[in-house]
Amino acid sequence: MRFVIVTGMSGGGRATALRILEDAGYYCVDNLPIPLLTGLMELLDQPTSEYNKVALGLDIRTGLNFSDTMSMLDKLKAAGHNFEILFMNASDEVLVKRYKESRRNHPMTTQDDRLEDGIRKEREVLSGVLGKADYVIDTSNLLTRELKSELERIFVDNKDYNSLMVSILSFGFKNGIPQDADLIFDVRFLPNPFYIDELKTKTGLDTEVRDYVMGFPEATEFTEKIADLLDFLIPNYIKEGKYKLVIGIGCTEGKHRSVTLAQELYKRMQNKGNYGLTISHRDVTRAGK
Repeated sequence: MRFVIVTGMSGGGRATALRILEDAGYYCVDNLPIPLLTGLMELLDQPTSEYNKVALGLDIRTGLNFSDTMSMLDKLKAAGHNFEILFMNASDEVLVKRYKESRRNHPMTTQDDRLEDGIRKEREVLSGVLGKADYVIDTSNLLTRELKSELERIFVDNKDYNSLMVSILSFGFKNGIPQDADLIFDVRFLPNPFYIDELKTKTGLDTEVRDYVMGFPEATEFTEKIADLLDFLIPNYIKEGKYKLVIGIGCTEGKHRSVTLAQELYKRMQNKGNYGLTISHRDVTRAGK
């Protein structure tokens, strides 16, 4: 029997993860009162139990002090009950954006609190369970279909967990540097397709722009040097327990050169096998000023 406890930051994707697991054949229970957890696990461990895949959603609204919740989970594990902890996470910036879009109140804020204060308090409370999590998935730059693929890979296909999720992000410096970027690479040294009339309205996702940018030897050499650097860095990040790496590739507007090189880097890094990989283009559809 596989028992997964799905927890994490409010707005981090816990409910979405539960829906995905339910669609994948897991029997899902959300926010079961913690005192009932012992009885549930004993029931599921019975040889006659018809459930072999169960996911329990657990968040800050459990009604117990979360440290008490962790103590109970430790006792259950010591008693021989097996379970895994999946922690759903996201950056503060993304969590604020999601809450503002949904217009919901954060569970750890009062009428006088700022949203950022509630997120900070929740991170402090959940730091213990984060440290004990078997899997940490940061959804800051994940599409729902990418999250679905990752969860199915771990909990359905039983493949190795990619402890590090690498996100390649193209952007335009004129619109600001991404706040969650760990590494920034500036490709404004390359000739700008913006000044070519037939390329100005296209983007790095178009073949014509890609061929123009990559037609310069410096573009290929720079991409290869970044890939070589990441081949060195990523195993060391994994060894140190890092679970999210955001690589920013920037040009002036984030439409031509940065998009092209982000796509090329993505191709070189695909299917390496020891980390997850996503790509997004922050400013490619942003209207020019």
